[in-house]
Amino acid sequence: MKPIWIVDDDQSIRFVLEKALAREDLAVRSFTNPRDVLTALEEDVPQVLVSDIRMPGGSGIDLLAKVKQLHPELQVIIMTAYSDLDSAVSAFQGGAFEYLPKPFDVPKAVELIRRALDESMREAVRDERLSEMPEMLGQAPAMQDVFRAIGRLSQSIVTVLITGESGSGKELVAHALHKHSPRATGPFVAINTAAIPKDLLESELFGHERGAFTGAQTTRRGRFEQADGGTLFLDEIGDMPFDLQTRLLRVLSDGQFYRVGGHNPMRSNVRVIAATHQNLEDRVKQGVFREDLFHRLNVIRLRLPALRERQEDVPALARFFLQKSAKELGVEAKRITDAAVAQMMRFDFPGNVRQLENICHWLTVMAPAQTIEPKDLPPELLSTASPAAVPVTPMASAPSAVPVFSAAAPVVSMPEPLLAAFDAVSTITPSDPPREVISTAELPASPSRWLADLERESRSLLLAGEPEVWDTLTRKFEAQLIHTALDMTRGRRIEAAQKLGIGRNTITRKIQELGLDD
Repeated sequence: MKPIWIVDDDQSIRFVLEKALAREDLAVRSFTNPRDVLTALEEDVPQVLVSDIRMPGGSGIDLLAKVKQLHPELQVIIMTAYSDLDSAVSAFQGGAFEYLPKPFDVPKAVELIRRALDESMREAVRDERLSEMPEMLGQAPAMQDVFRAIGRLSQSIVTVLITGESGSGKELVAHALHKHSPRATGPFVAINTAAIPKDLLESELFGHERGAFTGAQTTRRGRFEQADGGTLFLDEIGDMPFDLQTRLLRVLSDGQFYRVGGHNPMRSNVRVIAATHQNLEDRVKQGVFREDLFHRLNVIRLRLPALRERQEDVPALARFFLQKSAKELGVEAKRITDAAVAQMMRFDFPGNVRQLENICHWLTVMAPAQTIEPKDLPPELLSTASPAAVPVTPMASAPSAVPVFSAAAPVVSMPEPLLAAFDAVSTITPSDPPREVISTAELPASPSRWLADLERESRSLLLAGEPEVWDTLTRKFEAQLIHTALDMTRGRRIEAAQKLGIGRNTITRKIQELGLDD
């Protein structure tokens, strides 16, 4: 353990504290003024700092501010013979652990220093735990697919398109792709294209020359120039104005652009990572997103699962966010019971990981005790109801028809040529709107009714002399089985295959044979 530093111009105070702490087997180092302390901090840091408030050559409050700027985690006790309100308020506002008025009782002063030491040790443990936490958490198979993809992309600077619901962690994945790429030493520059007004977005991206428009008093570098040699993250790319998409396409094609109001071509060597919560294929069909830009961005696609699709990750994420919130607020981290975690896992989290983090921050502030029980959770988690029936599409009666999937069901997507490379799951989307939607409550309850329906259908086909009756009915049977399993697993093929008792390659082959991914 590091020594305790005592800062006081009064020799008697230093002597008394040195002797008292020595009896407690605590190492001590003494200073007479703040200047010497700041010099010593360049080479070492104490476990606890105890400083007088008024000394020749500097103020203890000023010293506190400088120390906290350099070492925010350091516990500082402020001593003063001037026990006035302003001194106390200034000490606590500056982040002091405690305020000790003089004259003080020596045993109480030692007890206070002991408390500061204990808090310092707890902070060290918290810091160690947080430093051991991985940059991304996830044991769910869908997240493992993402981790594998990031690993395989670590030696590449290829363009990546990240898709997923809002709050699912797209920027975190972009950071990870940059950090583990050959451009890790270069800048990482992010811009949310949906958060900047259209009139300003062009200047933000490409910069402007002085006098280019009213208020352009100086030349300004844009994000492409700022990210030169590194990575540019374009968040919410689906909301980019159509006319700017043309300029972006030009930069992605040859790395050349012009500042607003400029006449000299600029070049920027950047890796582009884009992200969106929207379906860009639909945006292309609607005519609001350029198809050529979509294909330029869609080189590698990573789809982040929603939190409800990886509920097994909720316990680890919740405990991590509770630790993080406590660190940010400077309080002791709260513990959460298994029952409270179980209640959390029943919630759908429409805001995904961001919503879970906000809930943990709320619990750190609002939960009345150090242990979080189910009753302490926010109202939206306590009122969680069982999920509504997921719409399904029944099979059409025509022999050639196969079922399509509900657009409401979450899907996992990645370009088909990359399936083998990333062990990922390809998109299942409807090519046409469902002709009819029924709820699971309307499906027949009798376990034998489907056999009667099968008998009736097969008899009708056989009497009509239809060719290949076996293949026709088998295709419809297999298609409905796969459709139902994927509906239950929210589009996750590996999990659907496990439920059906078949292999991952088998379900992928069957989906292709049956035309379910058209």
